[in-house]
Amino acid sequence: MSQIETKWSFVSAGEETPCGFSFAGIAAGLKDSKKKDLALILAPENSICSGLFTQSIVRASCVDICEQRIKKSSGRIRAILINSGQANACTGDVGIQHTLTATREVSKLLGLNEEEVLMCSTGVIGIPIKLKNLIDNLPNLVKELKINNFHNAAEAILTTDLVEKKITIETLIEGRKVKISGFAKGSGMIYPNMATMLSFLTCDVGVEKENWDRMISIAVKKSFNAISVDGETSTNDAFVAINAGKKIEEKFLSKIQSGIDIVCQSLAKNIARDGEGANCLLEVLVEGAKSNSDAIKMAKSICNSSLVKTAIHGCDPNWGRIISAAGNSGIEFKLDLVDLYIGDFQILQRGKLNQFDSDKISSYMRTKMNGKYLLEDIVLIILKLNSGRAKGTAWGCDLSKEYVEINSEYTT
Repeated sequence: MSQIETKWSFVSAGEETPCGFSFAGIAAGLKDSKKKDLALILAPENSICSGLFTQSIVRASCVDICEQRIKKSSGRIRAILINSGQANACTGDVGIQHTLTATREVSKLLGLNEEEVLMCSTGVIGIPIKLKNLIDNLPNLVKELKINNFHNAAEAILTTDLVEKKITIETLIEGRKVKISGFAKGSGMIYPNMATMLSFLTCDVGVEKENWDRMISIAVKKSFNAISVDGETSTNDAFVAINAGKKIEEKFLSKIQSGIDIVCQSLAKNIARDGEGANCLLEVLVEGAKSNSDAIKMAKSICNSSLVKTAIHGCDPNWGRIISAAGNSGIEFKLDLVDLYIGDFQILQRGKLNQFDSDKISSYMRTKMNGKYLLEDIVLIILKLNSGRAKGTAWGCDLSKEYVEINSEYTT
């Protein structure tokens, strides 16, 4: 295990499951391939759930049902069923009935109330779920529920993703081992108003609903709400977080918050790095802003700029595009106070052009563009506004020809 901030440690594969939670992932024939496409998460009794969902006006019925059930039950959710292959969005009454039927069958198999079961879907918009395949395979899915099936669940929710996105960390609190795990999917249609395509977090510490809602909201603002691949928001975006277990004293909640932040930011960066056709991770740090929200908003504006993203792909240190994107963010700043860096190379100093070697900056950028999936391949942009003490970070990726090719062949 490697050490990370605030004494949280990464957990090795096979040991990822927080106490009391079980997972499953199988191939149910929902996709044309034989890949896994149906997942299930089961939480212990007395679990507490919070969820943040797409803010798009056009949303899948499962999103509405999730929100309704979390609110109606005050977060007393025990199970989440997740399918990939079909988004089941824009499918009218059929989509609603498919979600209700699927969650009803899961509740019967698990001995739960139907209101304790959520469903999340991802895949092609406008296509109903292959319901017979799903229902026929639910008994097999429930049989596969095990504490060591975290990997299978993470794999089963993927669509155009090139890699799984999962993480588990642990720490000791007064001699008690605490784990937080999360997994996600997302590669395209990433510029959410609240979360990412699909992401799920579990924690084996009991936290009251009001505190849990607040903690999850804080984590999302600086993780899933701070990424962009293509400026698009999905119909099915969902981030669902469940805690269950023995409660801890409120003075330790800040440590749990730091763990949630670590998991969410790790997953968010993995989503940005795995952007469709991406070759590198773009990290934009804005410092010296008047508020953290201003800093994140400006950083997101830069990450989301097609001109910045194409310049990154072409290893072109076109700093004018960066400043232009900052100016379009809606955040006021004075250009004559700004310091701008690409990597370690300073471009602007107090608004004035600094002497720099564009070939060296291009070379720096080129070393990050190897086309392989490495989270360490980061092109770093730092913008110092020198107008306050707040800061914020956003993540994105380069925009390549492959992105166009992937999406010109993907039916949506």
